[in-house]
Amino acid sequence: MRRTVFNEDHEAFRATIRDFIAAEVAPVYDAWENAGHPPRDFYNKLGELGVFGITVPEEYGGAGETSFKYQVVISEECARAGVSFGGYAVHVNLVLPYLLKYGSEEQKKRWLPAFISGDMMTAIAMTEPGTGSDLAGVQTTARRDGDHYILNGAKTFITGGVLADRVLVVARTSPATPENRRTGLSILAVDTKSEGYAVGRKLEKIGLRSSDTAELSFSDVRVPVEDLLGEEGRGFEYLTHNLAEERLGIAVSSYASAAAAVEFARKYVQERTVFGKPVSSFQNTKFVLAECATEVEAAQSLVDRATEALDAGELTPADAARAKLFCTEVQARVVDKCLQLHGGYGYILEYPIARLYADARVTRIYGGTSEVLKTIIAKDLGV
Repeated sequence: MRRTVFNEDHEAFRATIRDFIAAEVAPVYDAWENAGHPPRDFYNKLGELGVFGITVPEEYGGAGETSFKYQVVISEECARAGVSFGGYAVHVNLVLPYLLKYGSEEQKKRWLPAFISGDMMTAIAMTEPGTGSDLAGVQTTARRDGDHYILNGAKTFITGGVLADRVLVVARTSPATPENRRTGLSILAVDTKSEGYAVGRKLEKIGLRSSDTAELSFSDVRVPVEDLLGEEGRGFEYLTHNLAEERLGIAVSSYASAAAAVEFARKYVQERTVFGKPVSSFQNTKFVLAECATEVEAAQSLVDRATEALDAGELTPADAARAKLFCTEVQARVVDKCLQLHGGYGYILEYPIARLYADARVTRIYGGTSEVLKTIIAKDLGV
């Protein structure tokens, strides 16, 4: 079915991204996966391309676009080529909305130019060794000491944490109360060059191997008060504000991965012969591809509707949860079936379907587990 969400500007942008991937990413992507992240100067190339500043207002050096559709295009083109942009998605889709909504005028002028150029890469640190989905259980503390906070604690599973220059750290600035465990959390934008700030292990993951994920620790890190994001004690409220966009971003990348898997499988079964015939000539192959293509079409329709809703300011947390839940489940089924069509070669990393398979598993975990999403949807249904 014809898609109606993109206009000529989006398609011109798509062509630019596709050419950039072909020239700057695809030829060296294996080296990135082996290293665990892209080279640091790659982010400056993304900055030169302008992708970090698409939704940044013009007064801070950005393009001033408000549509999420440009991020959809990037997700689709990366999936199509079987690559990723490393820490790009966290930098733009997770951190930037916090800076734009809660940053002071002084902070925006100080941080956004370097954010746009790629000179300052960012990450967000919420998860702790003993605290995942339950953010109210954060143990990292930030004690006020004159014009600084003294930060102590540890974080884990921090995407982009190895190369980040500034990290939004969720910390407890005052104790929780028995009536409300969510009070007392704040967000500090921590300079990673600060004394007492340490990057621990670079975590070895099953998939997403070109995206660095790290453990972080803070030992009496002095954070200037002017690096507090928003107001003290309102961190939990701020964190829930961007969940809908974050979950839609995961839904988009999951749908795009499934669509890419179908295309990889379609090409493979037309080229591969078994018993003297193309694999594509067997009825099972045709049926599996038909099933997968239909599921991808349904996921695409849901993503397109959710994207339009987000651009209109109407995407609810429950609808974002529905989009993520459905698209990640479709991704899991489709990528698995398409790998099966590759036979033994599907298990070999030189084939992009193998990377898609390994990368797919985490999408039902991060950004809100499928179980958490079902709880949100059930609550929306009144049960």
